[in-house]
Amino acid sequence: MDSDSIHNPLKTLAMSSKRHRCAACFKQYKKREHLIEHMKISYHSTHQPKCGVCQKHCKSFESLKEHTTGALSKRNCSEVFSERGCNLCMRIFESSVFLIEHEQVCRLRAPAPLGPNTESQIYDPPLIVANERGSRPEAVAIDCAMAGGGSDGTLDVCVRVCLVNEDEKLIFHAYVQPQIPIANYRYEVTGITEDHLIDAMPLEEARDKILHILHNGESIGILRLSGGNARVLVGHELERDLYCLSTHYPDHLLRDTAKYPPLMKTNLVSHSLKYLTNTYLGYHMQSELHDPYQNCVSAMRLYTRLRSQKHQTKANELLSARRKLTKGYDSLKYKEIQSMSSNELFDVSKSNYKCWCLD
Repeated sequence: MDSDSIHNPLKTLAMSSKRHRCAACFKQYKKREHLIEHMKISYHSTHQPKCGVCQKHCKSFESLKEHTTGALSKRNCSEVFSERGCNLCMRIFESSVFLIEHEQVCRLRAPAPLGPNTESQIYDPPLIVANERGSRPEAVAIDCAMAGGGSDGTLDVCVRVCLVNEDEKLIFHAYVQPQIPIANYRYEVTGITEDHLIDAMPLEEARDKILHILHNGESIGILRLSGGNARVLVGHELERDLYCLSTHYPDHLLRDTAKYPPLMKTNLVSHSLKYLTNTYLGYHMQSELHDPYQNCVSAMRLYTRLRSQKHQTKANELLSARRKLTKGYDSLKYKEIQSMSSNELFDVSKSNYKCWCLD
């Protein structure tokens, strides 16, 4: 403590009460070390959902909704959002007139369900096209209907599968003959009976056709390494679908609406697809039965909407992108971190997930 502080109690009090504020979520800490530790474990980035009024970054859209419309919402943010904010995409517009025009486009209609009596097999794969440098990879959405296999009917086995492209066109549909006996068709959920599987496609054939669409002519080595020309796979709870098809796909090519942090609950638990479509697309699922086509289209719509987001990149981020943002705080020395301001700490911080806007 310097001599001025000794003879100036007010200055001493001000120094002891100084708060260190996070530039992303606005939390405040008494000690700078606590702020730095918070930044290291929070993984804040410009890709997180952000309040259009106060610019606060939130972990998920659900926490952003709590911030703007919840019981403990900030008054100023709540008032502005209630007048000019879209409850679906959470954007804020210049006037209520622009908001009304936007909502007509933002709120979508539910896709018509296929129903259980759809043609048993549809195979219309898109052409094999090489991705041009700098262009985003094509996306395909998948969903499977499950019956109960095994002696007690507790094992999930795929009995129906759908794939759609980004234009919501059905490119593959088949009833699938599983490799183990079915004990429970779960008719009240799937609408599928034994008759649907009389001429069903064998699981191996269905899996090969699906992988042919996804690989897009790319070799296995490049597909696992960088993706190459392979297509991105979109869905809800993809791990379950792939498991029931007895196959796998590289994690860096999966876009799962159940595991994407901005779409999850504040405690990082997954929402149902019905909740996500109602909350962020503005419609309810029409069919009471599990309809793979409807689920494919809904997952694809969520993906393309979030992929189209444009997140602003600060000048400081551009300057530090090459050496800092790739490794975050690990690439910096202790003295460098200690000398950084709150905004600089935020600039160096990196996300712990890949934002879909980067596809």
